[in-house]
Amino acid sequence: MTDYTRFYIDGAWVIPFGDQQLGVVNPATEETIAQISLGNVADVDRAVAAARAAFPAWSETSIDERRQLLEKITALFGSRMQELALLVSDEMGAPITLASSHHAPGAWAHFKYAAEAMKTFVFEEQHGATLVRKEAVGVCAMITPWNWPATQITCKIAAALAAGCTMVLKPSEIAPLSAHWIADILHEAGVPAGVFNLVDGLGPEVGEALARHADVDMISITGSTRAGAAVAKAAADTIKRVTQELGGKSASIVLPEADFETAVTQTARNCFANSGQTCLAPTRLLVPHDRHEEAVAFAKALAESITVGDTKDPGTFMGPLASEMHFDKVQGLITKALGEGTRLVTGGAGKPAGLGQGYYVKPTVFAGVSNDMTIAREEVFGPVLSIIPYSDEEDAIRIANDSPYGLAGYVSGEPAHARRVAARLRTGYIVVNFNAFDMAAPFGGYKQSGNGREWGAHGFNEYLEIKSVIG
Repeated sequence: MTDYTRFYIDGAWVIPFGDQQLGVVNPATEETIAQISLGNVADVDRAVAAARAAFPAWSETSIDERRQLLEKITALFGSRMQELALLVSDEMGAPITLASSHHAPGAWAHFKYAAEAMKTFVFEEQHGATLVRKEAVGVCAMITPWNWPATQITCKIAAALAAGCTMVLKPSEIAPLSAHWIADILHEAGVPAGVFNLVDGLGPEVGEALARHADVDMISITGSTRAGAAVAKAAADTIKRVTQELGGKSASIVLPEADFETAVTQTARNCFANSGQTCLAPTRLLVPHDRHEEAVAFAKALAESITVGDTKDPGTFMGPLASEMHFDKVQGLITKALGEGTRLVTGGAGKPAGLGQGYYVKPTVFAGVSNDMTIAREEVFGPVLSIIPYSDEEDAIRIANDSPYGLAGYVSGEPAHARRVAARLRTGYIVVNFNAFDMAAPFGGYKQSGNGREWGAHGFNEYLEIKSVIG
């Protein structure tokens, strides 16, 4: 078993100041597969000091230097991607097919797109006698989640490197192994000492210390809305920049003219992918009243066709939830939905038959849901689909927007019509007719889904300050 108990600070793997450790559990087997150290304020201070010391030289490197380093990281990353897929599968329970086709390639793609965007991104432009410069914001702290552990790390690192920032990463303590692997890749690629640093730990200790730290200029967090609010409050006293990609409760609107079976089936499949642990999962399926039962039949058939089980079996579509704590939360929300008058179509509380070990949940479909029910309001973050009937287009748009969240949305129908509906949805990322995700497009949310944008060239701007040089 690889030693994950050290932190990567100032270009080396160092022994933490404290001696507290935490086991990393494979959620499919419930076995401890690694130990990590839990950092403290002293570890944070050491990492931030290294990033602060490295910032002057790194921020003054040329665009070409940073682009070439990103290209080197991309090449090295690509040559070892299957290693990452196996780690992700073990640490958070993604089926190996999903880890190999989406988790690892998605993480690699953020470096690839960043390197390509560097070729055309404008860091300086002349406005008459005024020069407008985009300069690195400074030392950046990054707090990342367990559901897409590698991709949520690399989208931040790639943008920060491109902008000329230095950084301290706190990955999720639930799924930290891929972060250590990425640190090794950055080291091997030649990222200068102090530019990238990694400290494991818990949110209330390491996360809060980073948010409060006077020498941290910016903090980027991907996580729950609760965690995002806590970070923003802790960061307020030092007026640092805070960017957040938080929760979601995405609606999938199926318009009357849509290919109904395809739209319903795709919604359900996307809801259940990654065991429902995706912030932009379409968990609210909105269908016309008179086709509600048709939607129920299609969603039921899809849910009951899902293969749940061994994460190392290439035929498995859905693995376990990432932790016992999260399993308990999802079970509680399913039980609550049953008590609020929903109609259980398939799935429900408890584990799937034959899967006593592991934090597995049944693919679950509720019908006849109204948008004021808990299951339609709260982010379940599990494989639970709520079918909500609507009376007309205005009603569908009203229901979709009637949410504290605004991260993503889905519209199926005639393309021009679907785009008109998309224009009225208060969400930051909308997919029409289930086209493939564009990882170079800006990604982020409205309302309690956060602020700021990530991915591609648009993600650079969060790590840049704007300076006007007049005359």
